Amino acid sequence: MGVKIVADSASDVSQETAKEWGISIIPLKIRFNDEEFLDGKTLSNKRFYEMLIESDTLPKTSQISPADYEECFSEAVENGDEVVCLTISSGVSGCVQSANIAASEFDGKVYVVDSKQFCISYYILVEYAVRLRDAGKSAKEIAEEIERVREKATVLSVFDTLEYLKAGGRLSSTAAFVGEILSIKPVITITDGIVEVIGKARGSKKGNNMLISRVKELGGIDYSMPLCVGYTGLSDDLLLKYLEDSKELYEGDISEIKKVSVGATIGTYAGPGAIAVAFFPKGV
Repeated sequence: MGVKIVADSASDVSQETAKEWGISIIPLKIRFNDEEFLDGKTLSNKRFYEMLIESDTLPKTSQISPADYEECFSEAVENGDEVVCLTISSGVSGCVQSANIAASEFDGKVYVVDSKQFCISYYILVEYAVRLRDAGKSAKEIAEEIERVREKATVLSVFDTLEYLKAGGRLSSTAAFVGEILSIKPVITITDGIVEVIGKARGSKKGNNMLISRVKELGGIDYSMPLCVGYTGLSDDLLLKYLEDSKELYEGDISEIKKVSVGATIGTYAGPGAIAVAFFPKGV
């Protein structure tokens, strides 16, 4: 009996990476006006950002249905596998409820774990689950370990614009206007499964410096655990600049850092030009 890892597209694990890891990524649905797409399947990240920039209204995402989860779980169980299903944080989506409804049909063969994360901090939890599977851990052991470390997974991000937070109702028009005038870059993290603003930097350089300082405050990065960086939009130029500014954190510890294109779930509210780093602090 093997273990099948299942997650959703809010993890920013691409379909190509999912194939490489031998896991299943169920796409969330993205609606632009009257058109509906499957995140990462019928809508690439590149096309998503092109449409986001061109559109006058923000797209809407819808959670995965119990039927979609049940179809995925059924295929794995019929193949003789147990399932560990990680979901986007229950703080921002009802996917975990859909997954639990579906899992109840499989007599304890499906373990559902609320990741309490989204975007690339969810990504590193999925990658860790894959490592545990490859190390021969059982589905129960993997689920318990992910539950143990999930709130240690850390994401730090600098947004380049406040426009999309304002449009999505996450920020007042006045605050957004003042922020844009002053070139304010909000620095965010995820706490208890929801977005928290932990600082505001004037300009990208100070935003990068704030990320570097925050990593140090948290005790540094555990390089034995998954680590990745991500960017929104059509260009990774701002991310490359951050990596150059922060090379003191990584030099000598890791030869290559995984770069991820952040998709629609966060990209809708971040807009283009955001950067992020996700890691486990030392001592997890």
